[in-house]
Amino acid sequence: MMWDLILRLVVASCFGALIGLDREYRAKEAGLRTHFLVCLGSALFMIVSQHGFSDVLGTAGVGLDPSRIAAQVVSGIGFLGAGTIIIQKQFVRGLTTAAGLWATAAIGLVIGGG
Repeated sequence: MMWDLILRLVVASCFGALIGLDREYRAKEAGLRTHFLVCLGSALFMIVSQHGFSDVLGTAGVGLDPSRIAAQVVSGIGFLGAGTIIIQKQFVRGLTTAAGLWATAAIGLVIGGG
């Protein structure tokens, strides 16, 4: 099971890095490190929400919902993306960057969820 979780983190890192490399190549605001960290972090959060509390589940009357963590990741990335959006002289900049970060987080959640 440990190798499966490590493989998920490696795959998420690779996907995030690929998206980030494309953004770096196009000289956009958020690049390799940002997309790599967003994808890796969201995959890690999903893995922890699924497997990190297994000892607590044995307690009577305790139920956990891993999807709650995923919802919080989506909210957090929304705030991060909102910080990349700038309005300059009637032009909106950073909207594609925000959408890219949001999609990268979704990819990380999917990979982390298995």
